[in-house]
Amino acid sequence: WPGETQRLYDGHGYRRRPMEARTRTYLEGRFGDYYRRSGVSLPPAADRREWGYIPWSAGSTTMVRHQSLLDIGDLGDFLHRTAPRHVYFSSARFSDPGAGSMDEKGWQSADLVFDLDADHLPGVDPEEASYAEMLAECKEALLRLLSFLDDDFGFEETSVVFSGGRGYHVHVRDPEIRGLDSEARREIVDYVRAIDLDREGLIETESNQGTTRRVLRRRGGWGARVHAGLVDLAETLREMEETAALERLQELDGIGEGRAETILGQLRHNFDAIRAGNVEAGGPGTRILVDTLAEDVVDSDTAPIDEPVTTDTKRLIRLPGSLHGGSGLAVTPLDHADIDDFRPLEDAIPGRFRGRDIRITVTDPGEVTFDGDTFSIQEGKHSVEECLGVFLMSRGRAEKRTE
Repeated sequence: WPGETQRLYDGHGYRRRPMEARTRTYLEGRFGDYYRRSGVSLPPAADRREWGYIPWSAGSTTMVRHQSLLDIGDLGDFLHRTAPRHVYFSSARFSDPGAGSMDEKGWQSADLVFDLDADHLPGVDPEEASYAEMLAECKEALLRLLSFLDDDFGFEETSVVFSGGRGYHVHVRDPEIRGLDSEARREIVDYVRAIDLDREGLIETESNQGTTRRVLRRRGGWGARVHAGLVDLAETLREMEETAALERLQELDGIGEGRAETILGQLRHNFDAIRAGNVEAGGPGTRILVDTLAEDVVDSDTAPIDEPVTTDTKRLIRLPGSLHGGSGLAVTPLDHADIDDFRPLEDAIPGRFRGRDIRITVTDPGEVTFDGDTFSIQEGKHSVEECLGVFLMSRGRAEKRTE
């Protein structure tokens, strides 16, 4: 959402309106106060990264970029003095990050970056879902992404960041992946999103007492996910009454009444073999079930990452600890153990904006979820806690009144 024009994701569709000069000046001043009191940590190899920012200039969405730490100086002092609307640093490391063109910078390596945007999730309609609802869905997508990065790829140097706006960023800094080009990064994207997934490749042939059998790959990857889905379904069906179990099977694509009866019998009589991954133990019905489940598992387990962000080896990404000019929330780094309990519309509120009331004029009334509460706010003049006022003004739903 960088820029003078704000896109509103509040359940009422999109509406565009310019920000008044008084509001812009107020937010710029308060962002500067935040940076005066808040220490912002540098990323690894900060002196080899390009830096960029968007100021609070009237009518401008232009990023000031091609900056190095040598140009900026002390980051904390720079942020306090300039109080930018948005702050970015490059995923790439360069020999000369302040050079005026990408060719002159001397690319060395780049972090692998993933971006999840709440308004781009499958099945999420920004015109229907509230901001809070979309962020909740986005956190579920984040957990699925981390499952891939931790379990399938075994990455160790990963950091998770709430973007302050629409979702989450994940930075991977394992040394062995930093030299990957765009095509190699695209292969990672394709795997995570199950693009052109080879379903036949989920099955392998193994020796068994002098013979061979076809089994699901169970040691990791998509094969393990499909196998887990198959075992879970089999266990559930074995515990259900027959009529209910048959109805459950017929909910799956391609399985009618007769086939459901066959599959249910196979699952009950050959469960141990099926749990061992043997797709031939139950006859053709089991293989049909595997193919159907593969589609369901792909739909439920994929992480809808933003492909251009991950494949870009020179991407600018938001600085953790900075403020997001489209929400007034902090770009918040998260420990993996804290993700489940993280509440972005509470925990990312800067403490600097708490403890006093300010006067605003609400221009876009309606429902608001903020700081642990959901309420309706009317159009017109209000006195509200500053953190809420900053949120509404940054989102384009209010303007600043004189105190």
